[in-house]
Amino acid sequence: QVQLVESGGGLVQAGDSLRLSCAASGRSFSLYVMGWFRQAAGKERDFVAAIHWDSGRTYYADSVEDRFMISRDNAKNTVYLQMNSLKPEDTAIYYCGTSNIWVTRSKANFGSWGQGTQVTVSS
Repeated sequence: QVQLVESGGGLVQAGDSLRLSCAASGRSFSLYVMGWFRQAAGKERDFVAAIHWDSGRTYYADSVEDRFMISRDNAKNTVYLQMNSLKPEDTAIYYCGTSNIWVTRSKANFGSWGQGTQVTVSS
């Protein structure tokens, strides 16, 4: 079982940047896909971005593709989400999870969720 811990959230203004981290521990995840999802208050958990741990290949939700970047540091067992040009509609709790499927945007295909980190963007 993989354990995931998200961090890096906070309160920022529109247009600002923020970098989230997802630290992984436990079982080897060399075959895993790591993904970021977000859940706004009263809404479903939506896909944001994902990265293949071995190859570094990535894919994004259309709403963030030109503003967010997912990356990983193999040595630190950590996945990052660099968020630029933040908008109020990016406000949500951000979660990371793992999947054995490439490519999927369905939260049903991800698991080992962390506790999440709150991102709030003020206008």
